[in-house]
Amino acid sequence: MPRPAFAVALLGIGLAACSPAGRAPGAGADSTRAKPTAAAHAPVTFVNRVWTVVQSPTVAPGQLYVFLSDGTLVVASLQGTPSLGRWAYEHGRLTVTEQGVSAAVEIGELTADRFRITLRGPGEPVTMTLEPAEGAAIAD
Repeated sequence: MPRPAFAVALLGIGLAACSPAGRAPGAGADSTRAKPTAAAHAPVTFVNRVWTVVQSPTVAPGQLYVFLSDGTLVVASLQGTPSLGRWAYEHGRLTVTEQGVSAAVEIGELTADRFRITLRGPGEPVTMTLEPAEGAAIAD
């Protein structure tokens, strides 16, 4: 199934604005005072990658998810405006907050090529299988 390049390009532009590009190494806050990122203890295979939904009974295929290392969650679809949320991985548990609603996330599978999760918040659980989006990369 072809994926429109403009959605991935738009997401890439938005994510580039969030990156510290152009900053000299060591510039900014003193490293001894730097706050740990949301990804400090998270399995690194899902962080700073653009994921696309390939299967879900409730989420449209092609919807994009990005878990940025600073704890920002970017969600974009072909039909709507991208939204920002938060995520945290603490004590071996992943939690996401979208539109002010938090959900515990069960990770069913996590490999370099597949990320299967179930969000358990208010209402029915939401299960989705994500794969890396074609042509999308985020520089570390």
